[in-house]
Amino acid sequence: MPRILTAFIFVALPLASALSVARPGLAQPKPAETSTVDLAALDRTTDPCGDFYQFACGGWTASHPIPADRSIWSRFDELQERNDNMLRQLLESAAAQPTAETRKIGDYYASCMDEPGIDAKRVMPLQSELDRIASLANRDGLPAVLAMLHAIGTPAFFGVGSAPDIDNADLNMAIVGAGGLGLPDRDYYFRDDATSTGLREKYVQHVSKMLELSGSTSDPNVGSTTVMRVETAIAKPQLDVVARRDPANVNHKMSLDQLQALTPRFDWRVYFKAIGAPSFAMINVTQPQYLKALDELWSSTPIADIRDYLRWKLLRANAPMLPTAFVNENFRFYGTTLSGTPQLRPRWKRCVEYTDGDLGEALGKAYVAKAFGPQAKANTLAMVTAIEAALREDVSTLTWMSDDTRKQALGKLRTVAHKIGYPDKWRDYSKLQIVRGDALGNSQRANTFDFRRAIDKIGKRVDRTEWLMSPPTVNAYYQPTENNINFPAGILQPPFYYGGGDRPTNFGAAGAVVGHELTHGFDDQGRKYDARGNLHDWWTAQDAKNFENRAQCLVDEYNGFTAVDDVHVNGKLTLGENTADNGGLRLALAAYLATAATQPDRTIDGFTPEQRLFIGYAQIWCENSRPEATRLRAQTNPHSPGRFRTNGAVSNVPEFAKAFSCKADAPMVRANACRVW
Repeated sequence: MPRILTAFIFVALPLASALSVARPGLAQPKPAETSTVDLAALDRTTDPCGDFYQFACGGWTASHPIPADRSIWSRFDELQERNDNMLRQLLESAAAQPTAETRKIGDYYASCMDEPGIDAKRVMPLQSELDRIASLANRDGLPAVLAMLHAIGTPAFFGVGSAPDIDNADLNMAIVGAGGLGLPDRDYYFRDDATSTGLREKYVQHVSKMLELSGSTSDPNVGSTTVMRVETAIAKPQLDVVARRDPANVNHKMSLDQLQALTPRFDWRVYFKAIGAPSFAMINVTQPQYLKALDELWSSTPIADIRDYLRWKLLRANAPMLPTAFVNENFRFYGTTLSGTPQLRPRWKRCVEYTDGDLGEALGKAYVAKAFGPQAKANTLAMVTAIEAALREDVSTLTWMSDDTRKQALGKLRTVAHKIGYPDKWRDYSKLQIVRGDALGNSQRANTFDFRRAIDKIGKRVDRTEWLMSPPTVNAYYQPTENNINFPAGILQPPFYYGGGDRPTNFGAAGAVVGHELTHGFDDQGRKYDARGNLHDWWTAQDAKNFENRAQCLVDEYNGFTAVDDVHVNGKLTLGENTADNGGLRLALAAYLATAATQPDRTIDGFTPEQRLFIGYAQIWCENSRPEATRLRAQTNPHSPGRFRTNGAVSNVPEFAKAFSCKADAPMVRANACRVW
């Protein structure tokens, strides 16, 4: 079962083969004769100057209803679905006729697919952990029990691992962070609107049902009430989702003695010994106020209540690999109640996801061999180079930035590293034991394998070649502590980029998201890291003020968008992504125009080259989302809904209004347009 990866940036990169980027001395391909604009996706009854998202995506949203097993359906999901079907074929082949290289992924997948075998075992595979929790007689035993739970992937009370020291990004250091909630975020425990109140009631009912299914000897209704009380208590001192975005808010280095003094009732030395941590001098305590409150909670909470909470966390973490009754109940709350999804995904889709999560690079190696052509890396790099040139020109000519800051910004841009497709060195899974027929054990051992890898990194140099995502992932990210952009093979293919296709459309789609990634290095948080990835203020005071004033324009703009019902987009939460969307689109346009003089494009399908570029941008964000999922995303996700990623960005670009001959008072024309980059 996959662990949740905390990637710094979630944005898809659409790219594939045969890029058309001008390079001196090389013969350039002729302009495309046909457009790769998705004409069927258009809603030609809508004025593009009135609602550009509806114009570009209205046909798509009308003809692509959300599948019953999804809460959201987007262009990214379409591609992931195709990737998953390919992964299914690879896994079924590996399960039926395993080779030495594919045996682990085949056995893992076959074990996951054995629903009758899992059902027959009932809850017995978890019995030793349940017994361990039941035997917890007092708080002195808590460090050892939590060490056991954390190692197998159960997020109880707090989380421990390793991460680059953001003041010395070449070295990994120990880190301890807040956690242990069952609802999506701390504010879910305190909002007093009717929807939130009802959700908490349904959550308590869900916890009760899960405890009942486990055969708990105590009253599950009492236990679920206890769980809610404990989680509410640990939610209160946690930072909210906006505060956690600022790296300064989660950077608090302490010695082990200082950590122990902060939480005197919990023996950290026992805990670190139990997880096999190497010796270390300092640890980053991301939320000291949380650990202090947690220590007080442990003192005032009866041990029986702590056992109820730990039992629930164990069941929740392992539910996907437990018998069908657990799977269905887990989906009923987290899938249907929280996200509005009416139907559980077929088992094969879930097992593909879990295999990818636990053996991502073993599965990815097989995927790359089948789906990622030899030209793809070079093609992706060509697009990155073109967009970098546009950003370099932009930074060089900014009127609001001083030369001192500009010099630092250009130096950072020059050192951005590119990771494309798949790792240079594949992960070694030889120490991970996968046993056919032991689905839950395989999941837990995979969790332990990753947990040990993280713990073993403490005090060691950061491996900047390592990936946070597996190759089949339809996603991409910027890593601020390493100053690199990362494009897994899973996203480097159609429908987002079409080899030999229309250049303006490809620049609007692929170019904009490449620009998005690069801009993240200079968004409201990325700008705080230097070229090496250290948290270092390289801005003059006046330049920083100029940046913040420009960023506030975006905060105000996106605060005005309504996501669903009474829930607005959170302009502060989404500021980094909105900055990157706006910057990415501008960079794509600049990069395209830089080549247009020597490679002119003509009007195709009734659209000028500039119009096709903007349509290409808009159509990567086409999506349908259930109201529950839209609400959840607006309250917890740093990305704006697709409609506002489109309309918010194009309305800030004067070239858009010119391309579509929009009047000055049109909705897609902002009188006071926002611009950071």
